[in-house]
Amino acid sequence: MGIAVLSSLAAGMCFAVAGVMQQWVASARPDTEALRARLLGRLARDPLWLGGIGLAVVAYGFQSLALAFGPLSLVQPLIVAELIFAVPLSARVHRLRLGRREWSGTLAVAAGLALALVSARPHGGDPRAAGLSAWLVTVGAIAAVVCGALAAARVATGPRRASATALAAGAVMGTQSVLLAATVERLRHGPFTALTAWQTYALVAASAGGLLLIQSAFQQGPLAASMPVLDATEPVVAVTVGVFLLDESIRTGLPVSVVTVAGLALVAAGIAALDTSPVIAAAHGRHRTGDG
Repeated sequence: MGIAVLSSLAAGMCFAVAGVMQQWVASARPDTEALRARLLGRLARDPLWLGGIGLAVVAYGFQSLALAFGPLSLVQPLIVAELIFAVPLSARVHRLRLGRREWSGTLAVAAGLALALVSARPHGGDPRAAGLSAWLVTVGAIAAVVCGALAAARVATGPRRASATALAAGAVMGTQSVLLAATVERLRHGPFTALTAWQTYALVAASAGGLLLIQSAFQQGPLAASMPVLDATEPVVAVTVGVFLLDESIRTGLPVSVVTVAGLALVAAGIAALDTSPVIAAAHGRHRTGDG
């Protein structure tokens, strides 16, 4: 269990630094490249951004190691600690001083998400459980969420724009996690089984689309406006889709459900505090003018 804890925290730190590196480069790109494939092409030419991607790969290695020694219900909440590292690090890089509002918002998102995951404790499931019709309904619902979030991003201003795009990215990446589980299960029966399954190709498309959305969110505003929303949305969507499609189980009833709802409410309050923060707005202003 000690290896799982240390590996989870190492993964969180690596994810945090990787996010700061990617956001620093993406924020320098012009608005015209947001949500366009050429954004990834331009970013891929920057060694710092590539270093961030490489560090994210290392983080996934630590996460895999943690999952080999501990349950998801322990590992995922610890990885959320990346917020506690990433937001202050990003503020320091951008020469901003975090106040009580920013610290409390960051801690609220991290603590609320950890509380919700620990109380719900998702477990079990069968990646082969869902039929095609259930997948189509799920993908349609996720597509509606993504389109709604991107529509909101078009009319939003300031940090809220980055948050809305991050919401779309989190929804896609949460679905990607479920597609990954389905693909890994098929790989157990041989490469041919995986290569002939539509989930494998949907996984590739979701991964590419999720990466573009994440980088667009990083490009549109400060890390504190995008990463908390991304970190909150991804596991919530993954657990919800897992329960609906893969017959995963979560703990319910009193007082567990009350604790879960309280955790999610804390996440929402933290995101609202960050999105309305004058300090985060100032960071967005610097991003728009290219200063810092």
